[in-house]
Amino acid sequence: MSKSRSRIFQTETKQLLKLMIHSLYSNKEIFIRELVSNASDALDKLRFKSVEDKSLAKLTKNLQIDVKVFKEENKITISDNGIGMSEDEVIENIGTIARSGTASFLENITGDKKKDSNLIGQFGVGFYSVFMVAEKVEVITKSAHNPDGEGTSWESNGEEKYRIKTVPKDAHGTEIVIHLNDDNKDFCEPGRVKFLLEKYSQYINFPLNIINDNNESTKINEAEALWLKSKRTIKDQEYIDFYKFISFDQNDPLEWIHNKVEGKNEYINLLYIPSKPPFDLWNRESPRGLKLYVQRVFIMDDASSFLPLYLRFIRGILDTNDLPLNVSREILQNHPMVDSIKKAITKRILDALKKLKKDSFDKYKEFWNQYGLVLKEGPAEDIENKELISGLIMFNSSNLSNSEEVVTFDDYIKNMKSDQEQIYFCVADTHEAAINSPHIEKLKSNGIEVLLLTDRIDEWLMTSIYEYKGKQLVNVAKEELSKETEAPELNNKDKDILEKIMKHLGDRVSEVVISKRLIDSASCLILPQSEPGAQLRKILEASGQDFGQSKPIFEINTKHKLVKKLRNMKGKQFSSFVDFLYDYALIAEGGSPKDPSKYLRQLDKYLI
Repeated sequence: MSKSRSRIFQTETKQLLKLMIHSLYSNKEIFIRELVSNASDALDKLRFKSVEDKSLAKLTKNLQIDVKVFKEENKITISDNGIGMSEDEVIENIGTIARSGTASFLENITGDKKKDSNLIGQFGVGFYSVFMVAEKVEVITKSAHNPDGEGTSWESNGEEKYRIKTVPKDAHGTEIVIHLNDDNKDFCEPGRVKFLLEKYSQYINFPLNIINDNNESTKINEAEALWLKSKRTIKDQEYIDFYKFISFDQNDPLEWIHNKVEGKNEYINLLYIPSKPPFDLWNRESPRGLKLYVQRVFIMDDASSFLPLYLRFIRGILDTNDLPLNVSREILQNHPMVDSIKKAITKRILDALKKLKKDSFDKYKEFWNQYGLVLKEGPAEDIENKELISGLIMFNSSNLSNSEEVVTFDDYIKNMKSDQEQIYFCVADTHEAAINSPHIEKLKSNGIEVLLLTDRIDEWLMTSIYEYKGKQLVNVAKEELSKETEAPELNNKDKDILEKIMKHLGDRVSEVVISKRLIDSASCLILPQSEPGAQLRKILEASGQDFGQSKPIFEINTKHKLVKKLRNMKGKQFSSFVDFLYDYALIAEGGSPKDPSKYLRQLDKYLI
């Protein structure tokens, strides 16, 4: 055995090592993930090298990773029979961190944990996470290229020096001996180590074993990575069972999407639509996203960067071959690959929903009842897929017999009159209020369908869509309603009444006009095109915007009996009756009079 030789880490390397140990990792347990991942890479490398070097082929049998916990000695060993390292490779790969550009990197250190971690994402330094929990680490390794030679021992306490020496070692591969410090003795519990191995490394390519005090071996990764299998070989029940395993949901999923993408960006996604939404669906700040794996090594539970917010109900797996993570693998780097995968997955989900709607409408309607409100967030958030999302949205309409029936934009366009140019919608608090709204009376009498919208988000949604397949969306509660209705002719008496009503109402309205939309109702309130409706106003005001007092247009139906009474009224009687008609219109809008008791007294008076 050769004499131990001490070496000093480079100055820059010491600083970088200190930064990584004390700053970059927020979760200490990931040291096991990093070391097992490195061991798996060593096995992969041996298998790859054996293709070009036939002498290594005999060494590729029974490749495995062994983990043993020595509770009494407060240490853990992780060993593999992979490619191993020579002494020069040990110095190059472990004794020197970030062999090039380290000094310039350190000049850019900001002190901001998140920014700094992104800066060093290019360096392969996961091994050094072990010093978060260890007071001393030994690496004993032997290169597969020198099976008859001796091994190399590397030892360090994570400070400024490391020691290296030649040691006897029978087999090729690498063994890492972790001597835990006093603050992290809890990692020397066999049960906890087993849990962490199952959590992070259950699906790696090679047998992963945990060895007890009696040297009995138990395989950890018994479960097969379902997403790696061919879709043709997977039974529906296997998909269902796997969903329940990863989601802890007792219900069967509504649908699943399984794809393998090859080429520039290689990845596999197995996505599920739960049959029931999660309890925190409406908390936009709740953890969400996919379980992220990189080459079958678990990285994080809630990788939110790969799904838009309006698809936050999606559960599943994303496994990539090459993803730019930071050094701690805890923060995804801002990289075109991440954006590319997100766009592809989003489009794939939307296409699957479109197919589901076409092939199994009842099943899609079940989906819509659970997630329709969330999907309505899509057109405003995802401009690129706005029309595709819009085609998935469902509405009740004036042509349907009850509130449970639905139509899509495509259904509406298919049923449009040949000379109809616009899509009409009515926003109200309830279905009853919408179907009986004075705003749609003329359209209904002309046989024109009106979409009935009763969700609080609906007006904001329609404002975001604006048009669908060249057809403009028109809010029936706004001015310039329709090209399908004719403007009424005005005589002198009508002009006189309009002027008198306007004089009395004053600032409460912006204009008084004779309605071209009313048939059965006496009056209604119409908003200018530039002014948000009641629902949208509430949403915007909740976000801090102040629109001041609304000044609607007051429309009257001069053919109505109540309005005809105005012709014979004067003075206070006229003013009182105008107030009554105004409150009448306000109530029809779903609003409330400023003085409800006054309105009721007037109603009693006119009824009697």
